[in-house]
Amino acid sequence: MHLMRTLALSAVLALAAAACGSEAPGGGGGAGDGEAESTLRVGVALDVGGLGDKSFNDSANRGLEQAISDGLVSEQNVELLEANQTGSNRDDNVQNLADQGFELILGIGFAFSEGVAEIAPDYPDQNFAIVDGFATFVNAEATNIADLTFKEHEGSYLVGIAAAMASESGTIGFLGGQEGTGLIEKFQAGYEAGARSVNPDIEILVEYIGDSTQAFVNPTAGEELSAAMYDDGADVVYHAAGQSGLGLFKAAVEADKWAIGVDSDQYLTASPEEQPLILTSMIKRVDTAVYDSIQQAVDGSFEAGFRTYGIAEEGIGYSDSNPALTEEMKAAMDQASDAIVAGEITVPEEPEA
Repeated sequence: MHLMRTLALSAVLALAAAACGSEAPGGGGGAGDGEAESTLRVGVALDVGGLGDKSFNDSANRGLEQAISDGLVSEQNVELLEANQTGSNRDDNVQNLADQGFELILGIGFAFSEGVAEIAPDYPDQNFAIVDGFATFVNAEATNIADLTFKEHEGSYLVGIAAAMASESGTIGFLGGQEGTGLIEKFQAGYEAGARSVNPDIEILVEYIGDSTQAFVNPTAGEELSAAMYDDGADVVYHAAGQSGLGLFKAAVEADKWAIGVDSDQYLTASPEEQPLILTSMIKRVDTAVYDSIQQAVDGSFEAGFRTYGIAEEGIGYSDSNPALTEEMKAAMDQASDAIVAGEITVPEEPEA
């Protein structure tokens, strides 16, 4: 595969890309632009991987930081708690924040759902929001829980198009984190459908790391499984594996083949050796969902139930920081994006049997 890039050039372009970055949610005010417009207290419980996962949790934290920067909430009225490596203290962290009286408590990850469904009714004057949550399925009578969900399959369809267009071998791969919840399978389904829209005969290799949330914090396994897919002929691999996906990027460097990131623009946080190989990333605007929840808590418009972000809601997209993502690829992705919004393309949420 021809990368069309040199490492020296990638370092320069990385600085330019970082300067541009992804558009942040909110009005874009700078830190220190004034006092917060409310006394709202916000507690955030992160999932396994914590800050520095360069993906899901970091995206949530960007939304929180933007809310502070825009003056929606004061930094002194915010507390952020990280889960331990096994995630066994998730419920304890939520309980801790609730007991402290935080008016809005955000659980960053679907694994908070059952715990919040049980805890929230005991705190009727406080609001809870869960990224990728299903708490209102568990407790349909809850009036203070919002489940913040995403149409990950839509964004995965777009990067599937890029993968198929970039592939020279006719074989691509998908690296999933936790199997069996239905969530990561949405990424897989969209990716496969997007790739097959370009090449109906493309071969798609699939590997999952495990069946518990520990699958999201195992970069070593991520690297090993990605390397195996590269060895089996894949020349592009897309991951939806949280921190474990960082292992994909190491394997991509070793194999000198393409990788596709997830949740955040992972080109911007990759090493100089990895950057030229991260063709694009599927952007899942967890930051937007977090910011919106804070905004709604501030202005009194917070509503319980499901809130869904897709391409149409500007909650899903793709990154184009790497110049190796060609204009032809972007045009095809943009065309598909418009067709999805228009209802001309229905992206599957479950992989083909």
